[in-house]
Amino acid sequence: VQLQASGGGLVQAGGSLRLSCAASGLTFSRYDMGWFRQAPGKEREFVAGIRWIGGNTGYADSVKGRFIISRDNDKNTVYLQMNSLKPEDTAVYHCAARSGDSRWFVAFRVVSSYGYWGQGTQVTVSS
Repeated sequence: VQLQASGGGLVQAGGSLRLSCAASGLTFSRYDMGWFRQAPGKEREFVAGIRWIGGNTGYADSVKGRFIISRDNDKNTVYLQMNSLKPEDTAVYHCAARSGDSRWFVAFRVVSSYGYWGQGTQVTVSS
């Protein structure tokens, strides 16, 4: 399984970026997908998740209303549209996959519930 994240970069506060994560080696349509981030000296934290079925999505409170997660099963890709970026959004952003099951509603925010991880893409927001 490979998860290849891209789209990071340097942006000014208030700007936007769209991250992409291309998946291979798994039946993408049967996997829940998530975005997590990790800033220097901090633990990895949940950002957004999307369920394999039904279109359910969930967001961390810190990004709700600014970020949008979506997926294209035909392209085996999950996206994270990030708007109104703030300096505190600066981090390495990782995509992750977990096998879709009935536990999504309690598991989608949990780092340890995801079995596959991408290498991450750096997002830097300047003030």
